[in-house]
Amino acid sequence: MLRLTQAPNIAIATLWRDLLCEAGMPASVQRQHLGAAAGHLPPGECLPEIWLQHSEHLEPAHALLRELERLPQRLWFCPACGEQVEGGFEQCWNCGALMPR
Repeated sequence: MLRLTQAPNIAIATLWRDLLCEAGMPASVQRQHLGAAAGHLPPGECLPEIWLQHSEHLEPAHALLRELERLPQRLWFCPACGEQVEGGFEQCWNCGALMPR
Protein backbone atom coordinates (compact mmCIF):
# COMPACT_ATOMS: atom_id res chain seq x y z
CA MET A 1 0.00 0.00 0.00
CA LEU A 2 1.08 3.54 -0.72
CA ARG A 3 0.12 6.74 1.10
CA LEU A 4 -1.54 9.20 -1.29
CA THR A 5 -2.37 12.18 0.93
CA GLN A 6 -3.84 13.47 4.18
CA ALA A 7 -7.39 14.80 4.31
CA PRO A 8 -8.57 17.69 6.49
CA ASN A 9 -11.27 15.54 8.13
CA ILE A 10 -12.91 12.11 8.00
CA ALA A 11 -15.82 13.27 5.82
CA ILE A 12 -13.51 14.55 3.07
CA ALA A 13 -11.29 11.47 3.41
CA THR A 14 -14.29 9.21 2.89
CA LEU A 15 -15.46 11.18 -0.15
CA TRP A 16 -11.98 11.04 -1.71
CA ARG A 17 -11.68 7.31 -1.04
CA ASP A 18 -15.08 6.63 -2.60
CA LEU A 19 -14.21 8.73 -5.67
CA LEU A 20 -10.93 6.86 -6.14
CA CYS A 21 -12.60 3.47 -5.74
CA GLU A 22 -15.30 4.40 -8.27
CA ALA A 23 -12.52 5.34 -10.70
CA GLY A 24 -11.03 1.85 -10.36
CA MET A 25 -8.26 2.76 -7.93
CA PRO A 26 -8.77 0.73 -4.74
CA ALA A 27 -8.10 2.98 -1.75
CA SER A 28 -8.64 3.00 1.99
CA VAL A 29 -8.82 5.55 4.78
CA GLN A 30 -6.32 5.12 7.59
CA ARG A 31 -6.02 7.03 10.89
CA GLN A 32 -9.72 7.88 10.75
CA HIS A 33 -10.10 7.72 14.53
CA LEU A 34 -6.88 9.43 15.61
CA GLY A 35 -8.64 12.79 15.93
CA ALA A 36 -9.51 11.71 19.47
CA ALA A 37 -5.79 11.69 20.27
CA ALA A 38 -5.30 15.35 19.31
CA GLY A 39 -3.56 17.04 22.18
CA HIS A 40 -1.62 13.88 23.01
CA LEU A 41 -0.11 13.60 19.52
CA PRO A 42 0.91 16.35 17.10
CA PRO A 43 -2.18 17.52 15.15
CA GLY A 44 -0.56 16.72 11.79
CA GLU A 45 -0.24 13.09 12.81
CA CYS A 46 -3.94 12.80 13.67
CA LEU A 47 -5.37 13.65 10.25
CA PRO A 48 -6.99 10.85 8.23
CA GLU A 49 -4.91 9.52 5.34
CA ILE A 50 -5.81 8.03 1.96
CA TRP A 51 -3.83 4.94 0.99
CA LEU A 52 -3.78 3.26 -2.43
CA GLN A 53 -3.50 -0.49 -2.92
CA HIS A 54 -1.44 -0.26 -6.13
CA SER A 55 1.53 2.04 -6.71
CA GLU A 56 0.70 2.40 -10.43
CA HIS A 57 -2.40 4.35 -9.39
CA LEU A 58 -0.41 7.10 -7.65
CA GLU A 59 -0.21 9.59 -10.55
CA PRO A 60 -3.80 9.05 -11.80
CA ALA A 61 -5.06 9.42 -8.22
CA HIS A 62 -3.21 12.72 -7.75
CA ALA A 63 -4.64 13.92 -11.09
CA LEU A 64 -8.17 12.96 -10.03
CA LEU A 65 -7.88 14.85 -6.74
CA ARG A 66 -6.49 17.92 -8.60
CA GLU A 67 -9.52 17.79 -10.92
CA LEU A 68 -11.79 17.71 -7.89
CA GLU A 69 -10.14 20.90 -6.57
CA ARG A 70 -10.95 22.69 -9.83
CA LEU A 71 -14.68 21.98 -10.00
CA PRO A 72 -16.48 25.04 -11.35
CA GLN A 73 -18.30 27.10 -8.76
CA ARG A 74 -21.50 28.69 -9.92
CA LEU A 75 -24.23 31.00 -8.68
CA TRP A 76 -27.62 30.57 -10.34
CA PHE A 77 -31.32 30.90 -9.64
CA CYS A 78 -33.60 27.92 -10.14
CA PRO A 79 -36.03 28.59 -13.00
CA ALA A 80 -38.71 26.46 -11.31
CA CYS A 81 -38.75 27.75 -7.72
CA GLY A 82 -36.43 30.78 -7.72
CA GLU A 83 -34.03 29.28 -5.13
CA GLN A 84 -30.47 30.63 -5.17
CA VAL A 85 -28.02 27.76 -5.74
CA GLU A 86 -24.28 28.22 -5.35
CA GLY A 87 -21.26 25.97 -5.54
CA GLY A 88 -20.64 23.08 -7.89
CA PHE A 89 -24.28 22.03 -8.01
CA GLU A 90 -26.17 21.56 -11.26
CA GLN A 91 -29.45 20.63 -9.60
CA CYS A 92 -31.64 22.68 -7.28
CA TRP A 93 -31.53 21.35 -3.73
CA ASN A 94 -35.04 22.67 -3.08
CA CYS A 95 -37.08 21.28 -5.98
CA GLY A 96 -34.69 19.12 -8.00
CA ALA A 97 -34.83 21.18 -11.21
CA LEU A 98 -31.70 21.18 -13.35
CA MET A 99 -29.54 24.26 -13.86
CA PRO A 100 -30.48 26.11 -17.07
CA ARG A 101 -27.95 25.80 -19.87
